[in-house]
Amino acid sequence: MLPDFRLEAYFSRWEFAAKYHLTASDAQTMSLRELLSLADADGLARWDELQLGYTQTYGLPELRSAIASTYANAAAEDVLCFAGASEAIYLAMRTLLGPGDHAVVLTPNYQSAETTPLSVCPVTGVALRPEEDWALDLAAVRAALRPATRVVSVNFPNNPTGTVPDPATWRQLAELCDERGIYLFSDEVYRGLELPPLVPLPQAADLSPTALSLNVMSKAYGLPGLRIGWIVCRDRALLRRLERAKHYTSICNAGPSEVLALIALRAGQRILDRNRQIVAANLPLFDAFFARYSDLFDWQPPCGGCVAFPRYLGTDGVEAMCAELVEQAGVLLLPASIFASALTATPADRFRVGVGRRDPAEALACWAHWLDQRRLSRPFP
Repeated sequence: MLPDFRLEAYFSRWEFAAKYHLTASDAQTMSLRELLSLADADGLARWDELQLGYTQTYGLPELRSAIASTYANAAAEDVLCFAGASEAIYLAMRTLLGPGDHAVVLTPNYQSAETTPLSVCPVTGVALRPEEDWALDLAAVRAALRPATRVVSVNFPNNPTGTVPDPATWRQLAELCDERGIYLFSDEVYRGLELPPLVPLPQAADLSPTALSLNVMSKAYGLPGLRIGWIVCRDRALLRRLERAKHYTSICNAGPSEVLALIALRAGQRILDRNRQIVAANLPLFDAFFARYSDLFDWQPPCGGCVAFPRYLGTDGVEAMCAELVEQAGVLLLPASIFASALTATPADRFRVGVGRRDPAEALACWAHWLDQRRLSRPFP
């Protein structure tokens, strides 16, 4: 039995109740009208003539082609669409792993990345190194491997830290998995939001014929309401196994969502450029906020993606700070406990903040006022 999903349970309470969602993990979304304004003639015709019937389990063929075009070495036949990334994570781990297998999972992470494989087989966690800017420890990954290891699961740009490994280490990880006959499962949902001079890493499915690259319209593209995700893998026999597993969950995706995702991907570079500009405009505001309260926070902007994981230095602790902030000021953050791992020690003084939504100045001003008033009533740290 799977445990409660801490992040989603917390969001059930606060995501739509808090006035300021300052921990959002997605880039700024857009209206249907805005998205349709980006459509080409074929996309508009598909939208106007849409029939609300069942769709293909693998996904709309044209959508799969558009997804494949974002990879260097993939064809449409290497793409399987899902109802968001969560379905893909769940089915991939349940398909790739059995009771006699073993998995290695990097932490911190999105909770299902470890709880789903843990429901199937033994799992070893390998922690990113906060003392080295959340570096990927390739030696620790190698040491965690066993003869029964079937999967190494990673997420870059990382949620919640925003870190990205150097290209050489990333390629070495893919090579290590290939040498050992291990599936590299790579969550790449924030790819495309890297700010210059950083360039996106090669996608895992481009580096290895057996690696699985996970992506979704929700994060870098800022279109979570579409609920369209995908796995790209050049091992088509494995992809067929995943397609059979999907018959037990969503079966197929929503037709309107597939057409809208096709429109978005055909305009993907413009959408990603827009979202990178939003992040770039926001970061100086967060830099200034955290510099103003440097006695309370240790801030490091994300290398990629639109989330960061700063430290809270106050003596009251990050859990109390986050709870009182949302209850008293309506500013929502995610405290470290949401990202606690059963596999490794996760720093207990961190919280996640999102930098991908437009106009965070009002939320930051509200947070600042709350901190100032709180300091007057009980000085800290």
